[in-house]
This record gives sequence, structure tokens and C-alpha cells, in this order.
Amino acid sequence: MPAAVSSLLTNSRRRTKAVFGEEFTSSVEVDEENSHRARIAAKIRSEYDNVKELPFFLAEKQGKKKPTPTTTKQAHGSIQTKLIEDVQRSQRYKPSAKSRIDYSQTASSSTALTVRVPTTRPRGTPSTQSTPGTQIIRRENYQPVKPEWHAPWKLRRVTSAHLGWVRALAVEPGNQWFASGGGDRIIKIWDLASGILKLSLTGHIHTIRGLKVSPRHPYLFSCGEDRMVKCWDLEQNKVVRQYHGHLSGVYTLDLHPTIDVLVTGGRDASVRVWDMRTRQCVHVLTGHTGFITDVKCQEADPQVISGSLDKTIRLWDLAAGKTMGVLTHHKQQVRSLAIHPTEFSFASGAADNIKQWKCPEGSFMQNFEGHNSIVNTLSVNADNVLFSGGTVPIRNGKLMEGDNGSMKFWDWKSGYNYQSMDMIIQPGSLDSEAGVFCSTFDRTGLRLITGNADKTIHVYGQDEEAVCPDYFDNADIRPRKHTRWIGSRL
Repeated sequence: MPAAVSSLLTNSRRRTKAVFGEEFTSSVEVDEENSHRARIAAKIRSEYDNVKELPFFLAEKQGKKKPTPTTTKQAHGSIQTKLIEDVQRSQRYKPSAKSRIDYSQTASSSTALTVRVPTTRPRGTPSTQSTPGTQIIRRENYQPVKPEWHAPWKLRRVTSAHLGWVRALAVEPGNQWFASGGGDRIIKIWDLASGILKLSLTGHIHTIRGLKVSPRHPYLFSCGEDRMVKCWDLEQNKVVRQYHGHLSGVYTLDLHPTIDVLVTGGRDASVRVWDMRTRQCVHVLTGHTGFITDVKCQEADPQVISGSLDKTIRLWDLAAGKTMGVLTHHKQQVRSLAIHPTEFSFASGAADNIKQWKCPEGSFMQNFEGHNSIVNTLSVNADNVLFSGGTVPIRNGKLMEGDNGSMKFWDWKSGYNYQSMDMIIQPGSLDSEAGVFCSTFDRTGLRLITGNADKTIHVYGQDEEAVCPDYFDNADIRPRKHTRWIGSRL
């Protein structure tokens, strides 16, 4: 029985092929070609039809006129013409030895993966073999960004500063002194050149978490875990204003560079914008679901950037009081932010990676990989040096192996880690106190100040005897000697 069935099936296939084979084969070729054209046309129409022209509100923002019905009709006509041309160029392309195209010049002129391949025939000319409109190619002559040479950093001075962890640092605009605050609830003013204590300010009743010195007013702003935000008059050395509104501890603050507003964030997962003089809360920026760990302000949009323990970064429009964008690339808690002083970009630090972003859209640029610890602080100077400091992770009451409060220096352009060092703890301190909580460069960018878990303040400077290898492009650059260094006191 199975043999009889098999013979019947074989005879049926032969008769079907003899009767319908030729017509079936030709129809398949025609249908395949037509379906390929229809598929490409539908894909182009669905992906690019809505972005041929800017929306009217973006066109007005860029100073362009609002499109009129006539221009819109012409634009749609051009879109249809363009679609037909793209469909004609989107046929299956089988390059031969004579029709190979040199992609090296095309790839070197652009950093995009999608490169439009130039055609060798005029438009409208029929051809049996056409080139595709766009094609993803590998850039054969791609060269990674070469890192710049930076002099290594050395520890210059150690100051036993506070009776608790040092959690906040701020350098004044004149580069004469800097302020520090920590777990002992005292704000201390230090001479930047000599490291001598000049003044102590008391008023907070809990740990101080943030300090900022106004560049346009004689004011020092502080915030702490006592839910208080204070404004200190540096001419009278006393509190002149207090800003009430946070429901829990305030972890971070920043000042807008051109507007008299103060931005704070903390444990209540809200970012608050204050009028500096009237003490009124202008905006309450909500959206984060975790503690706010850092906020930064800049002149252009986005004017406020905030990082949170909910693993997200939010870009805020200060005028509208709304979110411009949410960055969800981090897989760990975001604890620190740093804005580049000259470029329109910023960096964010978490336990997984340090990421670099481009403003205003918050476009991801690159990763700084290798700091395998909790990154508590980031600082960047005008010489494209990014500093990251971390703390020792503790799990189940034990220190994690391999992480001991490491500090790393990165090249901002290439993301290359050119120097790594471990924090030198104060004699008598525990191993768990090998951590960096805060950091800042001075106004020249030649000195780095760090606040540590062993209650000390470290000052780092570049090695003046370092020599740049010849294979660097900036081999003629040598470390600059700061005129305010006092050798006998360092």
C-alpha cells in the first residue's frame, strides 16, 4: 500500500509540472520583482514621508517661515518624485569586477554608517543593473580617536579636615580659597595655596551634602540631610536666607550661571527651583522615582540635568518646568554628573559605566569602561581630563575584593584611562574608609581637590617632570607650573 501511494504521488507531480510548470515559473519571477518594488516603496513611504520637512513649530524656532499650502503641495510632489527614484535605485544589486565602487573616500568624509552610494548613470536612464540608494558598509579606513597626552597626577597635600566624612567641596571664583563640608556639620573655609584653615561656619544640624559659591554674589549656598538649604553672606559670615520645602534630606544643589535661581534635589525624589532672593519655589520638577543624587545647571537647553538612584537621567526645560528627555542607558544607580566647561556635553557615573552624552538631545557618545566600583564623583577640566572617584562596595558586611577606593583619570575625547591609583588612607583609618565622596578642579584646572571617607582632603597636581612621548600629536605640551604652588608647604 505505501508503494502504491508513493507511485501515485510521483505521477501526480509529473503531470502538474508538465501542465503548469512553465506558467508557474514565469509568474513567480514577475510577482517577486513586483513585490520587491512594492515593499521598498512602502518602506520608504512609511519611514521618510513624515520627516521630509520640519514641523511648523520647529521651523519657526529655527527662523524659517511656516510652509504655505502651495509649498506643501510642491513638497509632496517632490516627495513622490523622490520615492519613484528611490524605488528605481533599490533593485537587487550584484556588483561585478568592473562596477566596483571605492568606498574609502565616501566613508572618510562622514562618520555615519549609512552612506549614499553615488550612481554612474544619469537619473531617468533605464538600466538592467542599478545601485542601491543606501547601504551599510564597513569603514575600512576607520581610525579610533587617538588620546591626547596628559601629565600624570601626584598627591601634593593631605589635610586632616573634619571629624566626619567629607561630602562637599566648592572653589570660589577668584581661586583664592575653597569650602568643605561633611559629617561634622561644619563648613570650613581653606586657603587654596597653603591649605590653612581660615574660617568655620556652623548652623546645620546634620551632615552637609552640597556646597556652591555664587560667581556673581558674595554668597555661599549649602544643603544637608537636615532638609535645610542655607544662603551664607560671606561679608558677614552668617545665614541670611533659608529655603524651606523639601520633605527630606537635600543631597545636592547647583546655581544657574546667568539667572538668579538655585536648584536643589534630594531624598524626596524631586528637583526644586528656587528664586535666590525671594526664597520662593519657582518649580517642583517631578518624575524621578528614586533619590536625587546630583543636579547640574547650564546656560543653554537643557538647562537642568539631574541624576537619580532610579538609574535614569532627566533633562529639564527650566522655563517650562517639564522634562525634555529621559536617559535610561545606565543599569546601575546614577550617583554623579559632570558638565564639560567648554564643550556642549556632560558625563554621568554609575557602577556599571561612566557614559558621555551630547547636549541638547542627550545623545549617547561613548563609554568609559574600567571603573569597577561605586562612582561617587566626577570632575572634568578644560584640558579634557576627566576624574572619577569611587568607594569600596560592602556586601554582607565584607569588603568586595579588588575594589579599594580607586581613582581614575580619563582622556575626555577618546575615553582612554591613562592613569589609575588607589587612595592613600590616613594612618589609623579602616580599610573601609578608602573612598572618595566628592571632588573638584580649581579654576585653572591644574589642581584637583578630593574629599574622602577617612575625614581628609587631598590636593593633587600634575607631575612637572613628566615627559610626553614622541608618538603623541601634542608632544610639545608639557605640564604647566602653577604660580601659586608653595613648594615648602606641599
